[in-house]
This record gives sequence, structure tokens and C-alpha cells, in this order.
Amino acid sequence: MTAPDRLDLHVHSRHSPDSSSPLREIAARAESLGLRGFALTDHNSVAGHAEIPEIRARYPRLIVVAGVEISTREGHLLAYGVAEAPPRGRQIEESLDWVRAHGGVPVLAHPFRVWHGVGRRVATVAAVPAIEATNGHSAAYVNRRASVVASARKLGTTGGSDAHLPDDLGRCWTEFEGPTDSEEDVLAALRGGRVRAAGRSATRGEATRLAFHSALRRLRRGLGPV
Repeated sequence: MTAPDRLDLHVHSRHSPDSSSPLREIAARAESLGLRGFALTDHNSVAGHAEIPEIRARYPRLIVVAGVEISTREGHLLAYGVAEAPPRGRQIEESLDWVRAHGGVPVLAHPFRVWHGVGRRVATVAAVPAIEATNGHSAAYVNRRASVVASARKLGTTGGSDAHLPDDLGRCWTEFEGPTDSEEDVLAALRGGRVRAAGRSATRGEATRLAFHSALRRLRRGLGPV
């Protein structure tokens, strides 16, 4: 039986205020790990999308999905397949409508995380086809709560390392059954909920350390909002 394709669907580059990773280093790391691809999901920015064609040409085997992580009033929302930066700071329902209106696919990012994650009220009703259920910066109990809600709602689950450094890449990933040969294939699978989260949660100590280093990078870069 052929192993499912694996993509890391939550990756930050130098275009996020809490990351300094060049996209070319992220791509090289993804290639070395044997990932099928990754999604670029910078905070409230699509500035890195201009670099994607060059990365695709240099690494033709990799699927690079154009995405963004949106800051809503209730928590963070991942959007895949959008070409422009969404408004930030809106109610999550408004952001969901915006993503769909712009042809994208919305997925709840690291729900139940104390900082920047939606809570149960939103997680149990938000109109999304999938929930991020393994996040590499979240502790296991946080990811478990997300998995339970996704299972109860019969939604797909995604995995993403939430990498802010190239070495973080591939801690978590999303598995795709069947042919996955393009960004369009990825988006179709996400829309249909035909995705499964996998990977390793952070220990509580790791989650604390990762949050500290993320805050330190933000401080060095002028405390840009996330």
C-alpha cells in the first residue's frame, strides 16, 4: 500500500513578525525531510507569496501552498488558496466569509491554545471543513481537545509544525490519501475534509520554550502584532 503524501500546513517565514526564516531555507528543509510540500502561512501577510514561483521552479517536486494565518477577535484562522491579505481583527464569522468569498479554504488554527486559539464555543460551531488537530507548538492536551471536537463534528484534521525556524519544520504534518500533485489537489482535499493530522505535540516544557523564543523574535523585530 502506498504511503500517504505528507505536507506541513502551518509554516512561517521572514514575513511574519516572529520569524526570520528565508523561504529558500524552508524549502530546502522540506525537501531534505521528504515532505511532499508545505503551506506558507505568515501572520496577516501574503508578502511571501511573491517568492513562491521561484521556490516551485527550484524544487519542482514540492507542492507549495499559498496561505495566511489571520488574527480574528476570537483567535487565529488559517486560510489556504487566497491571493491577498485579509483584514485582521474582525469577528471570526466575518473572516470565514471573507476567505470563502476569495476562493480560499478556512481551517481553525491551534484551537484551545491559551494564546491565539479559539475556544470551545467557536470550535464547536465554526463553518470550517477541518480543524488543526496537531500543532507542533501546542502541548498534547491542547491538540487532544482539538481532535475530540473534530471527531465529534466529523471534520477533517490537519497537522502543521507552526515552524518559525527551518529546524522546526516537519514536527507535525497533514496526510493526504490518493494523488496529491498540485496546490489544487490540496485545496480540494481540504474542502472535502479528506485530510488527517499526524506528528508530535510539544511537551509542556517545549511549548513554553517555543512561546518564549517566538516572543523574543517579535521583540527583536519591533513587536509586530500576531
